[in-house]
Amino acid sequence: MTDSQISVGKQLDAAVHRLPALWRNKQYILLLFAHTFSIFGNSFHNIALNLWILNKTGSARMMTVVLVMNLVLGSVFGPIAGTLADRMNRRHLMLLSDLSRCGLALMTAFFITIPGTSFMMIVCLTGLSTVFGLFHSPAFQSSLITIVGKDHIERAVGLMNISENISRTAGFTVGGIFVAAFGGAWTILFDGLTFLLTFFLVILAGSFPSPRKREQHKKKFKEDFITGLKFIWKDPFAKAVTILSPTLMLFFMSSLMLTQVIAVKVWTATPFQFGLMESCIPAGYMLGAGMIVVLGPRLKHRGKLVVLNLVLIGPGYMLLSYCRFAYIAIPMILLIGFMFSLCTLLINIILRLEVSDELQGRVFGTLGSLMSIAPSVGLVVVSFFADLFAPNAVMFVIGCLLLVFGCTAGVRLKTIREYD
Repeated sequence: MTDSQISVGKQLDAAVHRLPALWRNKQYILLLFAHTFSIFGNSFHNIALNLWILNKTGSARMMTVVLVMNLVLGSVFGPIAGTLADRMNRRHLMLLSDLSRCGLALMTAFFITIPGTSFMMIVCLTGLSTVFGLFHSPAFQSSLITIVGKDHIERAVGLMNISENISRTAGFTVGGIFVAAFGGAWTILFDGLTFLLTFFLVILAGSFPSPRKREQHKKKFKEDFITGLKFIWKDPFAKAVTILSPTLMLFFMSSLMLTQVIAVKVWTATPFQFGLMESCIPAGYMLGAGMIVVLGPRLKHRGKLVVLNLVLIGPGYMLLSYCRFAYIAIPMILLIGFMFSLCTLLINIILRLEVSDELQGRVFGTLGSLMSIAPSVGLVVVSFFADLFAPNAVMFVIGCLLLVFGCTAGVRLKTIREYD
């Protein structure tokens, strides 16, 4: 690295530390609203698309085709999107993604109103929308540290996750009402308009630093791609997070599905109790995010908190498997959501603080790819065993495996455990 590059890097770091508090940071507020509206509108799209597929084909298998397609696209294009986020202007990549998804949503809304529209036509449009969405996420995630600065990253991530959970929960609730009242086409049209709104919000946010502009020598795409994979394999923080996060998500999503089965078969939960349980995980997640927002940089021993909560989630599921009544299970589910929140949010904060800005797009892109694969694999395996054995017995085994994984990660992933 040349002296001029080092000087520019120091100037950027100094500028990042002088960034204003979150509530006065115009860029962050505008991008937070853009992120929230995008998730809210996309929740509408998912409900409308699933209902259209069922009405069109009458087959749940066709919904699985779309799910598998999105899974394959996510696993293939995730690392590629992350590499592009490190090579291109990240703001431009976000704008391109939003505008493309807007156009694809409008096309989808138009075609589903035409009788005889091919199922594969809608599948292709959905796949393209998924691909362009993959390019938005690493560009946004890797830009956050330069937009808010290291002093505000904890609160920024916490607020982002609170808004994400609220918008997703509200989106599914309101989306169902919207579909029933206006139909699938208008619902997907609304999703397209939210992407158009996020496009203009990103424009209003103005420019923010892209690391590639600070480099004099540009490598080829293939070289950058391989460099990112090598970094994830060799860097202790990136490697630890790449192992920890997908594995935790695999167990967590599998246990979440089992909780729903047990609620019906074992706890005989009423519709009100079932709805309360469904809200416990996002509520617990928001409690954890709220704690991080309140404490901010005052939160110490973050690595030990990650390991502690990772170890406790397993026994939490083991105890939950012995529950026989819904009113006892509800507070336990809320607590598990809280512990899961602290694990995942603190891991993401550590990743942003420790990974170089020039490589964050590739790290988040690859991690997002693995995070999309792991839950699906876990759900397939666990659903198979849940049909053979009692679901609470399967949950107990998952709790034991999580406990073993938590203890092993606490011992072996020293870089996470000792992080302050």
